[in-house]
Amino acid sequence: MTLAAGSAAADDTDLHKPWDDLLGTYVSEHEDGVNRFDYGALKSNADDVAKLDIYLDAFADLDFDTLTEPEQFAAYSNVYNALTVKHIIGRYPTKSIRSGYIVGPWKRVFTTIDGEERSLDAIEHEILRVEWDDPRVHYAINCAAYSCPNIQTDAWFAETLDEDLDRAAREYVNDPRGVTVRRNGTLQVSTIYKWFREDFGGSNDGVIDHLLEHAEPELAAQIEAKRRITKHEYDWALNDVEPTTGS
Repeated sequence: MTLAAGSAAADDTDLHKPWDDLLGTYVSEHEDGVNRFDYGALKSNADDVAKLDIYLDAFADLDFDTLTEPEQFAAYSNVYNALTVKHIIGRYPTKSIRSGYIVGPWKRVFTTIDGEERSLDAIEHEILRVEWDDPRVHYAINCAAYSCPNIQTDAWFAETLDEDLDRAAREYVNDPRGVTVRRNGTLQVSTIYKWFREDFGGSNDGVIDHLLEHAEPELAAQIEAKRRITKHEYDWALNDVEPTTGS
């Protein structure tokens, strides 16, 4: 499937406007490059919690066969992110999406999409990664963790999806969460590139080629100099506006 919106692509602005409004209200950009979500503020606003629920409910009976491929990708990605936020505010305050779980909640958090119950895990691993086979899916979905690619300040929309995914990839690759050049010139990269190596060419060389595709010139030169990954890193702390005291 392709993510480039053709001339026949319909307008999904109205569908995703509620989520777009919520992101604009509760996501803030920070100097360290990490976008943070104000979960506490959302939880305390009953009207906006209801807006989130109504937004997710809109997909229960939506016929995805009537959507273009970019519209489908945008919808699944937005639903994944909105459902993650709903899960977090239901457990807030908490220090991490993994708190209280041995592995995580991804197979236990469900919503109805096109008449079928879908978990976070299914949306990511059975739909997005499989149907599109595009590594940029990992920049589209956010798992509420500090080291995850940013949750965006806007929803995903079909018309600008391809360019917005490229921008999100550049943001992450050129951020220390994505790539850090160590003193010896080797690379510390996000564990995302280890967990999902098969999506990035199936080898460290494939990962490096992907990083080079999105790296700014100075970083690209440093990556190319040794082309060697020696460490992976990931911080599961909640991407909250302030540290929380929950667990």
